[in-house]
Amino acid sequence: MIPAMASDYRTSRVYFRYKVIYFEFRTGRRDPMLADLRTKSIAELLTLHAEVMDMLRERNVLRSANNPTGDLAEYLFCAAYGWAQEKSSAKAFDATGDGGTRYQIKGRRNQYRTKSRQLSAIRDLQGFDVLAAVLFDHKYRVVRAALIPAGIVGEHSTRIEYTNSHRFLLRDAIWNIPSVSDVTARLREVEDAHASFDL
Repeated sequence: MIPAMASDYRTSRVYFRYKVIYFEFRTGRRDPMLADLRTKSIAELLTLHAEVMDMLRERNVLRSANNPTGDLAEYLFCAAYGWAQEKSSAKAFDATGDGGTRYQIKGRRNQYRTKSRQLSAIRDLQGFDVLAAVLFDHKYRVVRAALIPAGIVGEHSTRIEYTNSHRFLLRDAIWNIPSVSDVTARLREVEDAHASFDL
């Protein structure tokens, strides 16, 4: 039994973490595996982040699904269209485009446990001209993206009185509306172009 237990221990996460700590203590240097993160592409780092978050939830370390979804959505849309990002304090829109068009940008990351298409709360339907929305899979890869006129958002939103906001679901049917632009390919081009480069 003892050899088997020793073998199991040497392949365990506890033993691996002990080796990392011991290496840093003895050498005064960061573990090379951690330093190697600096060489990873954006796509590789986001995939690693998704896997880490899943593991932390599995171990009941986390209860929520905090993630960089919103920031990633803004980055992809602004990179794709050259929009100017607004300051984070702007309430109703996130970026401006040609002619002063105001864009509110939202992303939704689908996870194993839920396939909800509900975007984060929309506070002011009059505060933007176009909703730029993107769906990601659980590893932050673009699934679908669209540019949706504010009028369409209003028609398909539900007023939530107690939060003084509107709820909008990015259902597949939205892409069938004539005035909605499917920009999935455009965002995937940016995603692919930046797969091997840093921000």
